[in-house]
Amino acid sequence: MLPNLAHRKACAAKREEREERIRNLPEEYHAPITVEEERLLARPAAEIIAGIQAGSLTPSAVLLAYSKKALKAHAATNCLTEVLIAKADAWAKACNTQGPLAGMPVSLKDTAGFEGEDSCIGYSAWVGKPMQKDGALVRLLKDAGAVPFVKTNVPVTLLSFESANDVFGATTNPHNKAYSPGGSTGGEAALLAYGGSRLGIGTDVAGSVRAPAHFSGVYSIKASMHRFMKTGNATSMPGQEGIPAVYSPMTRTLEDLETFWRAIMSMKPWEYDHSVLPIPWREVDLVSGKPIRWGVLWDDGVVAPSPACKRALEMVVEELRAHGHDIVEITSPPSPYEGLKFGSQLLLGEAAKLSTRPIRRGEFNDPGVVQARKMFAQPQLVKSLYAFYLRRVKGDEAYAGLVENWSEKTVEQYLGLIAQREGYRDQWFQKLRDEAIDFILTVPNALPATHHGSMKNGFKGCGYTFLWNILDYSAGVMPVTHVDKELDALKNDEFKPRNAIERQMYMLYDAAKMHGLPVGVQVVGKRLEEEKVLEGMKLIEGYLRESGKAYTLLEPADS
Repeated sequence: MLPNLAHRKACAAKREEREERIRNLPEEYHAPITVEEERLLARPAAEIIAGIQAGSLTPSAVLLAYSKKALKAHAATNCLTEVLIAKADAWAKACNTQGPLAGMPVSLKDTAGFEGEDSCIGYSAWVGKPMQKDGALVRLLKDAGAVPFVKTNVPVTLLSFESANDVFGATTNPHNKAYSPGGSTGGEAALLAYGGSRLGIGTDVAGSVRAPAHFSGVYSIKASMHRFMKTGNATSMPGQEGIPAVYSPMTRTLEDLETFWRAIMSMKPWEYDHSVLPIPWREVDLVSGKPIRWGVLWDDGVVAPSPACKRALEMVVEELRAHGHDIVEITSPPSPYEGLKFGSQLLLGEAAKLSTRPIRRGEFNDPGVVQARKMFAQPQLVKSLYAFYLRRVKGDEAYAGLVENWSEKTVEQYLGLIAQREGYRDQWFQKLRDEAIDFILTVPNALPATHHGSMKNGFKGCGYTFLWNILDYSAGVMPVTHVDKELDALKNDEFKPRNAIERQMYMLYDAAKMHGLPVGVQVVGKRLEEEKVLEGMKLIEGYLRESGKAYTLLEPADS
């Protein structure tokens, strides 16, 4: 009873603090957005930064416009956690107006460490335990002239493609409230898609910036390890280095993504964080060089892309072919399923104990994590018998192979998995080198955004993003179209699931109900090729725009 009472009191106190911070803002923050502010909000980040550097815009005016829009986004989607606008008002007045991010508001995932502010990431037990100092990322942003102004919602444990917890509640997709904006950086994606921010920061360990970008219709490039700052922030799995989480930018447009990446790299992040490699931003020319070879991963062998996601991928492949690019199908890669099998063991090698330990009795936990924990808790004999049944009776090798290996690892077993990971990475390295593949093109997920509460089964379908975390490849996601209830309807008589994971995933697919949700594609480079991935995304967006197929950003009608 006492832990549950403490839990409820902490949740109520945190929500009241958030609402009080909003209520106590000066009157101008609650006024309607003016026509002039709407014009400002429509301008690319680069133009706003240039205006502040030139003195034609003031950081305070920019902060006011974005804060008003962010508050509307929050009212519509419940995307904010820590509302820092009152502090940001002072930061804007004193910001570096000649920095590469001069006066530009920046939103950050709730994990980001700010001195004197909580980073409870949805755990009620962490409410009222503020960070002692700014993390490396926040220090760099402030030095660059940026104005951090809000933090955004996450799922408890950070291990879900939804963003719900008892402390802050559930975040909804701005395109359709019945659907998730993604996770674990879902609050950020919802805010960006709504237009309440242009520049945001998230983290990614299995798709946590890319799935939200796909679900919500925004842009991101997952960095490789050691390219981006991470020191001084909160995490649900401290010390987890088998498949490390990486911080990565998320933005409203592709132009903004380039602006953000370039600005941060110009600040020499390796001088702020010991973990960052000293690699300045490198110029990449894809236009005047050799022909570009794209390897297309149409199916990971576990869950086939739904009609909507396959159509988006086909759109991009057709445009690339029409412009003379070399397209090859990746038909015999090192098995993506094998990567999923050992990668999931590495990620949850301690049986998800670290991420669930802070959860109090009676506190909500993500359904997918609950299911995983139950499987980990079963005796090995039970798992072996279930795997035998799946394999021999149901003919489901894919699910059987996952189930029989879900157990807490000894140190010796964990090191064996690390060795397996390195061998797997070498197989992919040799394949891409021998076949001269420049980029891999695939879907970000087999499905568009899924409805709330779907992660009991949906978390198993993370293979299209998780694969590139396992390999540590740079991987970008960009929106290209929307679900069409006519074009993307599933013909049930033509679909037969190959395994339990695929069957469970496809139970979530309904093109009629999903009509209008964003659909993206994923552009993958090799390790530490963030610049090259960006240029590949720019090529694709340019071709789509030329052919009249450019993605249309969400423009909500503010009440």
